[in-house]
Amino acid sequence: METRRLGNTDIYVSVVGMGCWAIVGGFNWGPQDESDSLAALQAAYDSGITLFDTAEGYGKGYSEQLIGRALGGVRDRIVLATKVSPSHFTATDLRAACENSLRRLRTDYIDVYQLHWPNPSVPIEETWAALAALRDEGKIRAAAVSNFDVKGLSELASIGFIPVSDQVAYNLLFRAVEYGLQPYCANENISLLCYSPLMQGLLTGKFRRLDDVPPDRARTRHFSCHWPQARHSDSGAETETQNVIDELVRLADALDRKPLELALQWLLAQSAVTSVLVGGRNPQQVEQNAAAATSPPPADTQWIQKLSELSNPLKARLGPSLDMWQSKSRAR
Repeated sequence: METRRLGNTDIYVSVVGMGCWAIVGGFNWGPQDESDSLAALQAAYDSGITLFDTAEGYGKGYSEQLIGRALGGVRDRIVLATKVSPSHFTATDLRAACENSLRRLRTDYIDVYQLHWPNPSVPIEETWAALAALRDEGKIRAAAVSNFDVKGLSELASIGFIPVSDQVAYNLLFRAVEYGLQPYCANENISLLCYSPLMQGLLTGKFRRLDDVPPDRARTRHFSCHWPQARHSDSGAETETQNVIDELVRLADALDRKPLELALQWLLAQSAVTSVLVGGRNPQQVEQNAAAATSPPPADTQWIQKLSELSNPLKARLGPSLDMWQSKSRAR
């Protein structure tokens, strides 16, 4: 599998990374057999995936534990990325959180340690100093962020903190990063790591109509606030979202491709994108996702521009907010 350089570091990651939230089950994922989770992690490694992304908040550390158990034997051949919760951004709490993640991951260093969401109540100078200390001690190789917008990255730059990557929601149905964050990251050599690259299954062809989407996945601003688990007050963008799904399926049929192939390959063709973080709850899903992203793309690259044009109305409707779930963005 192709690898790309992470920011300005000497760390190279597979263009497809494994997002390790779904393997814990629960929440909006449903029941999960632990044996499937462990097998999915092994299948990811066997498929050429070297980047594994998790967080202390995924299953209250359970995701990290699963990774440590499944991949401890190949630690030197993979890149571990985990995230510290905003409630742990003070120097003391951040250090304790890092030590706990190291223990659960069964490793003595974390490759990429990310601030999960901004926390304006803790001075960023304190948080950055703690990260720098951990890096100097060899407990982390690189410091990064997740869900930070241009304002947040600019504030970090003002104190000399240039993260190696910014992990954000980015897919054909959610292109908020393109309003300013993407060009900023490209200019500053900050890698974009993309979560929800298949928009929780909407870009796989599995859900042909929005009415087929389970309520616990219909929580984003794409959907009306009237859906039972919505956390926003927006009217949604259901017509525009359905149109993109319909056109993606039509184009995939015309090109003899699967919708998820085009969705992942479109994303990998975008500026500053280093890796797409795809979840998988069993070996079959993981292998399918890895194969889809790395299969030969259609020879005529005009399909990439066509998909962008088809989703432009949805992009305009949802706007520049990086927060897919709440009306008032938590990104900063």
